[in-house]
Amino acid sequence: MPPTLDEHFAGRLPAVKLTYERLLQAVRGFGDVTEDPKKTSIHLNRTSAFAGVATRNDGILLTIKAPVDVRSERILRHERASANRWHLVLRLRAPRDVDAELLSWLKVAYDMS
Repeated sequence: MPPTLDEHFAGRLPAVKLTYERLLQAVRGFGDVTEDPKKTSIHLNRTSAFAGVATRNDGILLTIKAPVDVRSERILRHERASANRWHLVLRLRAPRDVDAELLSWLKVAYDMS
């Protein structure tokens, strides 16, 4: 049985849940978004997953789907998933990290899914 949303935030700093809530509020501005808790992460879905949220004690590791690689100091890991898809991983530590730059990447991911 997959964990509940609340289980992903158990034992985490309060900023983790606040950052997630800010992220969720922002992506819901694009349209319909569903939360799909998995064993190690929470998938954010339109028709398919466009982002994955892995909670940590002090923040979130956010994986975003992208059609091309994106160069930014914010991105910790760039993974080529296929010829036309990349997975970009970055860390969010506070609600203020959900900014215009991040939302531009998330909008592209949302439109892909």
